[in-house]
Amino acid sequence: MDILTLLPFIVLIGAMFLMTRSAKKKQAAAAQMRNDMQPGTGVRTIGGMYATVKEVHDDTVLLEVAPGVHAIYAKNSIGAVLDDAEYNRIVHGDDQELDADGTVVPDDASSLTGESDDAGVAKIDLAKDDPADDAEDAEVEDAKDVKDAKGESKTDGDADSK
Repeated sequence: MDILTLLPFIVLIGAMFLMTRSAKKKQAAAAQMRNDMQPGTGVRTIGGMYATVKEVHDDTVLLEVAPGVHAIYAKNSIGAVLDDAEYNRIVHGDDQELDADGTVVPDDASSLTGESDDAGVAKIDLAKDDPADDAEDAEVEDAKDVKDAKGESKTDGDADSK
């Protein structure tokens, strides 16, 4: 047989060997992580629940999922063992990085819109300042009241508010 005909099979077997080797390394690292669990450490299950380890047995782990609430899980259901800082940040909302930074986030957008120093830009005043407009509005309201008092018919859109 020629070496060129065997070359694709050799490459395929080599690729399969490399893939299984990396998968075995990942499995060994996960098993080591689960074996290194100690009571008091924070964990995340494969279902996404965060809990604190209370007891570690051969194949099971007793987790405290809430204060005073305990549940027994299989060791294989532990997805990650978290360090204390990460567990406190996720579960309790403690974040030392933000506290040390001293950055204050405003609860409105007023700080994002700066005051412009352009003197040529006129600000729009939406307030009603003209007393003549107030008098005209009062005359229109009086005319409506007189029309309603005479018993004249109202259209569908007119409201009877007094």
